[in-house]
Amino acid sequence: MSGTMIAVLLSLCSAVAYATAAVAQERLASRTQGANLLRLLTTGAWWSSVALNASGALLHVVALRYGPLTVVQPLGALTLVAAVPMGARMAGRRVSGVEWRGTVFTLVGLAAILVVASGSEPDQVLSVSEALAVAGVSAALIGLLGRPGDRSGLRHAAASGVASGVGSALTQTVTVAATDGSGPLLSGQVIGVALLVAVFAVGGLLLSQFAYRGGLGAPLAVVTLANPVAAAVIGLSLLGEGLRGGALGAFLALAGAALASWGVVLLTRVTPENHPVAAVLALEPGSAAPEPALKPATPVPGGPGAGALAA
Repeated sequence: MSGTMIAVLLSLCSAVAYATAAVAQERLASRTQGANLLRLLTTGAWWSSVALNASGALLHVVALRYGPLTVVQPLGALTLVAAVPMGARMAGRRVSGVEWRGTVFTLVGLAAILVVASGSEPDQVLSVSEALAVAGVSAALIGLLGRPGDRSGLRHAAASGVASGVGSALTQTVTVAATDGSGPLLSGQVIGVALLVAVFAVGGLLLSQFAYRGGLGAPLAVVTLANPVAAAVIGLSLLGEGLRGGALGAFLALAGAALASWGVVLLTRVTPENHPVAAVLALEPGSAAPEPALKPATPVPGGPGAGALAA
């Protein structure tokens, strides 16, 4: 089995784990509004959702070891797709027409991207100088997007997505450098880049909190879409990733990205009461929901949680 296929399967499992955790957290939150958080931490359901989030994060990291960023990152949108039928079943309702259209558009768009995405197991990593350059340019862009002002919610969402996408690119460097056997497991490169991963993870988390203060739908879509774009730019420009088919392949990839983006937008238009991921986000600090009952576990940068689970 090729490295890319392994990465796709791991990404699918990661998305299902994240989506299942979101549904479980939403159902638990809906039954425990106003409950003491410490008491919630003693329940098996809460820790099960934490374990699912951790599993999704781990699967995403391993997927980055086997597949290119241009494949792994777009598949993060599958968390939204997987949460739709799960949430509908748990709520005892039918999947709406908007949800079906969003799901189909997202799946078809992602399939088009996978057809033209090339590359096997990643073997190129960012050097320390490249990692620092990426971090510097990204920090400047994030600072520009994160400034206060008009439409700051969408700009904060874009900044959060960029931070998560960059975090995934740096995470891939850490995993490949630490497992390729060419040097010590804890080399200076691995430790240094791992510290940058932590910085961008925390930055993405804080920015997402600001982004969701004015609503969920549009910021959630922007986070989910900015994430793979940022990672793909790094993969295509610095890690030797590419697309099959030349100009035609590039056109198909862009068309697939546009279709998947529209599908994500449709899925994020579902109301919090009917969408488990949005409902969990509604319980985040700074959102419109009063007295949040619990806070979802924080996934690793770049995982679906970055956009769908309040990274």
